[in-house]
Amino acid sequence: AQEMPPGNIRLICGLPAGGLTDIFSRAYGDFIGRALNRTVVVENRPGASGGIAAQAVKNAAPDGLTMLMTISTTFFGNRVLVKNLQYDPDKDFSVISVIPAGHLPLVVRSNLGITSIKDFLAYAATNDVSLGTYGAGSFPHVVTDALNRQLTRKIAAVHYRGEAAMWRDLAGGALHAACGSYLAAASVLDTGAGRAIAVPTDARMRRLPNVPTFIEQGLTQPVFGLKSWVGLFTPAGVPEAVLDRYSALAVEAGKSEAIVKLLDTYAIDEAAMDRRASKALYDAEGPVWVQAVRALDITPE
Repeated sequence: AQEMPPGNIRLICGLPAGGLTDIFSRAYGDFIGRALNRTVVVENRPGASGGIAAQAVKNAAPDGLTMLMTISTTFFGNRVLVKNLQYDPDKDFSVISVIPAGHLPLVVRSNLGITSIKDFLAYAATNDVSLGTYGAGSFPHVVTDALNRQLTRKIAAVHYRGEAAMWRDLAGGALHAACGSYLAAASVLDTGAGRAIAVPTDARMRRLPNVPTFIEQGLTQPVFGLKSWVGLFTPAGVPEAVLDRYSALAVEAGKSEAIVKLLDTYAIDEAAMDRRASKALYDAEGPVWVQAVRALDITPE
């Protein structure tokens, strides 16, 4: 922090106000600002799955006064989904912290009598099945594609703009299954309209301890172990001491009472990771994400 010039810190958020990325931006930004005795101003610049915000941060001075909070798609999926990407995800930024955004359970309609991935695949093999996603190229879309590689009769991915309508359609019987955040799915899980049958990553979800992972159920392809996350970045070239300080503060923030309560509200089991662990995750999962999105054969826009 001593190597930073005086002034406010801009934290540019790649998603609209009100969502988890925006909430994380304000919660972590507030903690960092108080710790450094500076004002952190959150600016929402949505569009192109965080691409507009990323370009703005890329072009900012590498003095530590500008940061980016955005989703993994900005760095991985956009390489495939966006024509003439105006930033290099690997070279134009430095990672401060990867902040897990929680498990994304796969939920099926309870009246189908499906209790496992094996049941789901067996049902899909002989029936027309629809699976809701919150957007083309999203993790649920990748999961649908991975499941379809084991089926002759393909599951139809139904894309929504956001999750609310998707879960309403599942409860109303218009969808057989859907995949998304626990908080948004809670309405169908609590009423019994839907049943969670699997969660991604290599660890079960604390809020759904009896629901096995995809991996535990025999689906060991790398895509089923991917984490959903929001990342905190700076432009490339920011001094190492500043990056280390920001990283330490992000980890410290994740242990604060306010953010622990926030994570509990969203049923998120992990808080911010330090720079070393974050970069290791980025390097390990990046190629998996890119390959998985490329396999969807989506025409770039």
